[in-house]
Amino acid sequence: MTNVIDMENVIDISNETKAEIALTRRTLGGLFFTGYALAAVSAQATPIITDAKGLVIAEPLIPNGVPHPLPAYLARPDRPGHHPVIIVVNEVFGIHAYIKDICRRLAHLGYVAIAPAFFYRSGVDLAQIPLSDFATRIMPVVSQASDAQVDGDVSATTRWLKAQSFVDPHKIGITGFCWGGSVVWRNCMTNPDLRAGVAWYGRLEKLKTLAAELRVPVLGLYGALDQGIPQADVQQMAAGIAQAHKTGSSIHVYPDAGHGFHADYRDSYNAHDAADGWARMLAHFRAHGVD
Repeated sequence: MTNVIDMENVIDISNETKAEIALTRRTLGGLFFTGYALAAVSAQATPIITDAKGLVIAEPLIPNGVPHPLPAYLARPDRPGHHPVIIVVNEVFGIHAYIKDICRRLAHLGYVAIAPAFFYRSGVDLAQIPLSDFATRIMPVVSQASDAQVDGDVSATTRWLKAQSFVDPHKIGITGFCWGGSVVWRNCMTNPDLRAGVAWYGRLEKLKTLAAELRVPVLGLYGALDQGIPQADVQQMAAGIAQAHKTGSSIHVYPDAGHGFHADYRDSYNAHDAADGWARMLAHFRAHGVD
């Protein structure tokens, strides 16, 4: 596996393409596989778009013990073999274009990358809701997804993955952003199928005293300028990791980054720190057998 993205497969989205994406969202009524949340793309942002050349893209339905199974977006190399896996856990905006692009970036590096649609039970397409309705329409959907429900869906996903012919069942990692970062910490405490995790600016208020419960190594990536995650929480989790002697787990804080510094479709994007965090993520997975 290589740890460098083939830049021939990565292009900046043009203003014309932004308009096309907006038109597609207006005209297609699909529940799940749509673009960015309306009004989420900053006028100053140039989101990365990674193509699917050399990849297999699929939309599996994962059995999870309820009548309507768990939808997911999956990208993997289009070649034989048993590949390592990274589960990609979304932000509060669901499986929009950024999360799908993360999956394709990882697939170009040799991973099976899968993003489960944890909010699907609501029947609401979060990509169609403007950010001005964040508190009144987006967060009520997110709040319906309890920790137990989400963790059950992660477990269903790892069980399904282990049964697939293209997966190395002993090499499953997890990464997640914002809301998804907390899911990473939690599941690295409870899910025996995982080898390692990388949490991007996940909230720690419920987790900061639980470092001793980590089963597998976690790398936490945080911004010192994050207005939503107290540095005291980050420091407490780091101290707990050290006190519990959780070898391999660590937290890296970027002094000039705020929340969402990897989100290339928003003004919060910090290209330097995002690239450094990406490299640290890949190194963490390699170091702990997810490669």
